[in-house]
Amino acid sequence: MKYLLLLVILSCLEIKNQTVKSCENKYKNMSCIPAGEFIRGSNIHEKDELPETKIYLSEFYLDIYEVTNEDFANCTSAGKCRECLKNKTCNYIGPRYGKPYLNPKQPITGVSWFTAKEYCEFMGKRLPTESEFEKASRGESGEIYPWGNEIANCKLAVIEENKKKGCGNSIDLPTSDVASKPIGRYGLYDIAGNSWEWTSDWYIPFDKCGEECFGKDPKGICSGKNKCEQSFKKVLKGGSWYWDKNYARGSKRRAHNPENYPEYHHFGFRCAKS
Repeated sequence: MKYLLLLVILSCLEIKNQTVKSCENKYKNMSCIPAGEFIRGSNIHEKDELPETKIYLSEFYLDIYEVTNEDFANCTSAGKCRECLKNKTCNYIGPRYGKPYLNPKQPITGVSWFTAKEYCEFMGKRLPTESEFEKASRGESGEIYPWGNEIANCKLAVIEENKKKGCGNSIDLPTSDVASKPIGRYGLYDIAGNSWEWTSDWYIPFDKCGEECFGKDPKGICSGKNKCEQSFKKVLKGGSWYWDKNYARGSKRRAHNPENYPEYHHFGFRCAKS
């Protein structure tokens, strides 16, 4: 009996070690998100989050930090990250408040979806899918926030609290340096708050999407391509300095035109890798 118990313990340790080994952090400043199911969506918040369901994702990697002004400047210096300017689909790149790249460690904001996509490709990466971003935020059991179910506040994320935008930051520089708040699950920073983040998915309520939004590794309608007949807006996740605790929820969805123009917003992003 003791021998059998020892075998069971050793087997569990082996499985545990295999799980760890199958998800190693191979890339600099990227965290490995292990394969498996997670709970996506919500049955109790907003209609476009219905239905709450289990989604299976393959192992993937996600940037630990939001792309910063300093990171982005390296791309523009190389003559890249200007796709929306070239195609006249937007008229501005960089923070509206203050001078571009004035604070190198703060997240780049104000970019179009096309420019975010171009940056990730420049780095040999891609934009995360909506499901990938949500798993990185909520974990496998579908908790509300990256730290668990404790309501978001300024100790945990850069949001609006007590009518103070950006936790009281200057309106000229409302975001904070990346990683200024406690680390979240999977070793990620600012998955909630600071800046909204682009995903690759086109926006559509889940209950109107069909098979493309469910199953294994869903990419949404039109598989995140540059154009889609069924939608004209892309999905953003994570909330921001401008919005309160409810917008920082992992299941919260925001839709906006990928050009980020003419209705301009301070949107940022981070990149993923399969």
